[in-house]
This record gives sequence, structure tokens and C-alpha cells, in this order.
Amino acid sequence: MPATLRKPSRSLAATTALAAAASPALAQDPAIDAAVARFAAQAIEYRQQIHQNPELGNREFGTAAMVAAHLRELGFDEVHEGVAHTGVVGILRGGLPGGVVAVRADMDALPVTEDTDYPFASTVRTEYLGQDVGVSHACGHDIHVAVQMGVASVLASMRDRIPGTIKFIFQPAEEGPPPGEDGGARMMVAEGVLEDPAPTAIFGLHAFADMEVGIVGYTPGPALAAVDHFKIAIKGTQAHGAAPHLSVDPIVMASQAVSAFQTIRSRNLSPLEPSVVTVGIVRGGQRFNIIPAEVTMEGTVRTYNPDVRDAVERRMGEILEGITAAGGGDYELVYDRGTPATINDPELTSMMWPTLARVVGDDKVEILDPTMGGEDFAYFANQIPGFFFRLGMVKPGTVSGGHHTPTFLADDSSVPVGMRTMANLLMDYLRTQP
Repeated sequence: MPATLRKPSRSLAATTALAAAASPALAQDPAIDAAVARFAAQAIEYRQQIHQNPELGNREFGTAAMVAAHLRELGFDEVHEGVAHTGVVGILRGGLPGGVVAVRADMDALPVTEDTDYPFASTVRTEYLGQDVGVSHACGHDIHVAVQMGVASVLASMRDRIPGTIKFIFQPAEEGPPPGEDGGARMMVAEGVLEDPAPTAIFGLHAFADMEVGIVGYTPGPALAAVDHFKIAIKGTQAHGAAPHLSVDPIVMASQAVSAFQTIRSRNLSPLEPSVVTVGIVRGGQRFNIIPAEVTMEGTVRTYNPDVRDAVERRMGEILEGITAAGGGDYELVYDRGTPATINDPELTSMMWPTLARVVGDDKVEILDPTMGGEDFAYFANQIPGFFFRLGMVKPGTVSGGHHTPTFLADDSSVPVGMRTMANLLMDYLRTQP
């Protein structure tokens, strides 16, 4: 999920000072530092095992079993398996009274054939949508799981000092369940993962291929876009390519529609409202000299504002109706509203980002521009306040391929940084609760 970085308008150190003056001072916690040092090697080993044995969404059986066994070994009060198919939820009750907070890590891999020089690179292959594909953690979810398993170790080792309860959510199918199946964060919420006990906030992180290890970043407010998926069938009349006057040409109508869709962004929406309309698939025809009877298209729409989301869907229908009526054809539009926008809760963000600066250093925190990538963490953050941040994962002096590419390269050294950062966020949040 690449994004363009932008610096804050005033120095982070100055802003941190202002925030510190307005909120209770939270000192460094040497116990967390010591526990991270103690458990980092184990967490990195888990990362390498998960990376070498990736599993697609709703099929994370081995990963889930490893996670559940780890939580039980740590003496968690409750460990629930089979949540939203393969999810795992662990409850860690602290030794002091207090509130409830949740933390989430996603477990699924992608149908991407890995091309890295890791000694633990994935060679796993499986069938996906009828095709033989390679499987790899090309988006960093192995890092996310390892960090959260490490945080579980850290906080279980000091549970007598925890003022409250921490709910650890290990989520399947963040990249989306297979066609015809339910899954992911939406299904976990529907099954009651945010109940009994009910957390008052949730935290999550994502490895970021544009940042070096040791740097973290966050986006105040809107952070990741809503993700919609559309399918279109444009129907005409088949004819010989040498007799186009006998056809109703769906290729011409489809071409006009692709171009006209771009006017939604440029002419129908405010230029201050971010949005994307992308046609990613166009299929039609069987032979060079035959005008086909039908063309199909698929694509995605990315928005932040629900009114903009409504406007894009409405205008797509109006454009298709006009073009096909003029051309003598017909159309079908299936518009599937997917993951909503991920919004970092303003009050929670204001409360917690000083922890980032304290843990990694003022100069190691970046304020990130919103991205049009999507994240189903939004389903949790729509129910309770959420804070989602990015974890630098690129070894200094190297480069990583982009997210969802064969050369995606997250370094092991990002795991202890994530452990230390997340453990401090969770403890700081609980300490500030009444």
C-alpha cells in the first residue's frame, strides 16, 4: 500500500511537547524494553516459519494452529479458535483493574510467486480460482503476526502490571475471502469479536515498503480508502467484422464507457474529494474478424466520502445507460461495496501518537498522506475508535519491491521495532483509562 510521505507543518518534537503538556506524562518502560529483547529472537523465528509456509485467506490452518498453541503456552486466560473460519482470539487479563483494549494482526498470504533471496523464501504452490499459483507473504502479514505473537509474549511476561484486559485478534482473509465465501474482519465483527469483553479501542499496524526499519508513520483521520468492485456486461449483436453495420458493437460501447468513466472524477465530483475509478479488466471477442455479442469489464472504485461513493455508482449507471441506448445495446452493472474507509479516530490518534515519538524518537515518526489502498481494519474501527499505523520494514541500504509483488522484501529487524511500539501503545492506552 504505497503512499507519498509528507512532513508535518511544524516539527514533530514541538508538536509532541504540546501534546505532552496537554496529557499525562508517560515515561519510558524499561520492563517492556527488556521483554522485547528477551522474546525478539523467538518472534523472528515465528516470522520465518510463517513466511516459509504461507496460506491464502480462509485457509490459514497452520498459521492459526501455531498462534493458538503460542497463546496457550503463555497462559492466556482464553483462546478461541475457528473465529470467522480460521481466526484466533486470545484474552489476556492483567493483574490490575482497568479497561479493555484490542489489537489486531492479519494472517493471510497472496497468490504471488516469491522472487527473493531469503533462505526461508516460500516455494508453496496451490490452486486459486482454478489456476496453479505460487503463494507468498507479499504484503507483510507474516511480520504482522510475528509482531503480535511477540507482543503477546512481552505482555504475558508482565501481566501483573497490566491495568486491564487485552484482546488479541488474529484475523484471516484481510485480502478478501475466496469468491462465494464470507470472511475477514467483517465476519469477525458479525460473530461478536468486539464483545465479551468489549474493547473501547483497537490498534493495528501494517508493514510499509516505502519506509526503512526503525521508522513508523501514521495518518491523522482518513487513512485508507473504501474499496468497491464493479462488474459490467455490455451487450450488443454479433456480426462479421467486414459488415459492422449489421452489428451492435459492444467493443465500441465499452471503449466509450471506459473513457466516459474518467469524467466522473474530473467533471462530476469536487476536485477536493479524493477518488479513483479504474477499469482493470476488459474482455471481448474470439476472433479478429468477428464483432462479438458481449464485452465484460471489471474494475475498482476508491473513495473516502460516502456521498462521493454514492455519486460514483449513480454516474456509472447513467453513463452506461446513455452509451448503450445510443449504440442500440444493453448493459448489466453489478456494483459491490466492499471495505469501508479506514479512519484513524481523531481523539485516539491525538492521545497515542506521542507514544510513537517516545518509543522510536521524534525524528523517526512520519506523517503519511492518505492512500487509495484499502484495509478491512476499517470494520473494527467503524465500531470502536481505532488507530492504525505503518511499520518501516526495509533494511537500510536495500530496497523492497512494492506490496503484492514477487520482490516484496520485509526485513526481520522490523519485528522487534513493531513489538516495542505496539506493546507501549497498548500499555499507555490502558494506563490513561479511568
